[in-house]
Amino acid sequence: MAENNEKTLKITLMKSTIGQVPKARATVAAMGLRKIGQTVELPDNGATRGQIQRVRHMVKVEEA
Repeated sequence: MAENNEKTLKITLMKSTIGQVPKARATVAAMGLRKIGQTVELPDNGATRGQIQRVRHMVKVEEA
């Protein structure tokens, strides 16, 4: 995924996208998350931080 010298974030989907606003659903899909409990590693940059901010009530974030 990301190179070893770059910081990454582990993002886990904790809540369902059912009933969420369309922008939040689209953001979760763009991050590569499909199922509750699924975890992805994304680079720690401004774009990823912005996505996390939009769906912060649905995800759990850890530094990798």
